[in-house]
Amino acid sequence: MSRQRRAPPPGGLDLAGVPVSTSAPVAVTGATGYLGSWVAKGLLEAGATVHAAVRTPHATAKVAHLHRAADQAPGTLRLFNADLLRPGSYDEAMAGCQVVIHTASPFVRQVKDPRRNLVAPALEGTRNVLAGVEQTPSVTRVVLTSSVAAMYGDAVDLSDVSRYPGGIVTESCWNTTSSLTREPYSYSKTLAEREAWRLAADQDRWSLVSINPALVLGPALGEAPTSESLTIVRMLIDGTSRLGAPRVGVSVVDVREVARAHIAAAFLEEAHGRYVVSAEDTDILSLAGRLVPRYGHRLRLPRRALPRPLLLALAPRIGMTREYVRRNVGFPVRCDATRSRTELGVRYRPAQKSLEAMVEQMLPRRSPTA
Repeated sequence: MSRQRRAPPPGGLDLAGVPVSTSAPVAVTGATGYLGSWVAKGLLEAGATVHAAVRTPHATAKVAHLHRAADQAPGTLRLFNADLLRPGSYDEAMAGCQVVIHTASPFVRQVKDPRRNLVAPALEGTRNVLAGVEQTPSVTRVVLTSSVAAMYGDAVDLSDVSRYPGGIVTESCWNTTSSLTREPYSYSKTLAEREAWRLAADQDRWSLVSINPALVLGPALGEAPTSESLTIVRMLIDGTSRLGAPRVGVSVVDVREVARAHIAAAFLEEAHGRYVVSAEDTDILSLAGRLVPRYGHRLRLPRRALPRPLLLALAPRIGMTREYVRRNVGFPVRCDATRSRTELGVRYRPAQKSLEAMVEQMLPRRSPTA
């Protein structure tokens, strides 16, 4: 008899060149999440004490991967109860910390109430976290997880060369087209990052650095990770998209490089401003095509592009709006990650490796039979 099990988690982060200080604890919000887990793991491996702020510190299954990481590393893990929408709930976790890395934020696009499920957690959560920073005199650096979604709303936006010279997303770009009714996730990320910069400008004790990753791929540490990228990849491999996939332009990056960028931004004194974190520019159909050589014989992968007219007709049935199709299908997305390479020292692995590691972990695995 056999059972399914997740693949074992991969190794740690390459933090070469990052001067991680172990003299004070580091607060990490959203530490059980897809990205936050890797940030916490990297810090623990560097010998730091991690104050992990999580919603359910006593939920054994949800924090087990953090304990595993701590057991295998020289650093120390301490768990703290915190909630994005509860003022003051991060104060205890931040006590004595010099660095706060704020990764906690939802990454889902299909919600019934965008204001409640996306905007409030992102915007109010950022305010509550930074209010905690204001109450903690020891904090001198805050690293915020933002997104390239705060830099552009739809792929068609990049054709406006007055805002996107060369049709390329850079650190100077801001999303001005998203709203509660159009790409509310992107709108929530934009509001949250703008608010963080506004609050940072009102004081001079702590500095803010934002990390703006592209679509994040790669393996997860937790048993039940949640992320829009996981949903997209699952639809590519489970047969949902077997008849074809849309040519929606995306830039992608490995979760381990995103975590490294956060830690580098936290401890490199010269780090400042915003950083686009992106490895490659591609599209959804091309991502599926990269899986064909290794998995084409066993998975019902999409092999052709869905025609635009068909997508427009089917959009409401497959979780898209017709406006989204018109503004995103067939338009390329290009991101410039030069600053993250030169200033943070991020070295990006090929998207192929990130995608395969992610898929390998998502596929059912059989335990040896007796």
